[in-house]
Amino acid sequence: MKKLALLGMGACIALAFSSCKSSESAYKKAYEKAKQQELAEPQTAVAAEDVAPVVAAPVSRKVVESAPVGVRQEKVTVVSGANGLKDYSVVCGSFGVKANAESLKSFLDKEGYNAIVVFNAEAAMYRVIVSTFADRASAADARDAFKARYSNRQDFQASWLLYRID
Repeated sequence: MKKLALLGMGACIALAFSSCKSSESAYKKAYEKAKQQELAEPQTAVAAEDVAPVVAAPVSRKVVESAPVGVRQEKVTVVSGANGLKDYSVVCGSFGVKANAESLKSFLDKEGYNAIVVFNAEAAMYRVIVSTFADRASAADARDAFKARYSNRQDFQASWLLYRID
């Protein structure tokens, strides 16, 4: 009986292996067929005289009155902090998440600053403002002093000036 069962199993295994299709995938076959067709197509070269030369059109630029160089213009609204936002501000952090901006604001408040968190709806970013001024020169001086005070913090070295537009 054991011999018959063993013979039956062997027949099943032999039948199973002989009925398997090729191990080559359909994707590989399609790739090979496409490659053969690509090689069979004649390669046509375009003569240089048949190609039209490319002529660059002159670029005209409109002069738009904007903030001075090195200053970003943004329309922002105050989220937290004093509402005394003036024309020029020193931005030391930009975040997509309000909680991160509030965390930096609380750090700066502990350091003695009156930080303000503003929101730029166009960019969907929260900006953390260290100080705000009516003129650009004062704002630039404050930015440089802030960078010097925190020279060991790389994130504060990227501080920039914001010109608030209405």
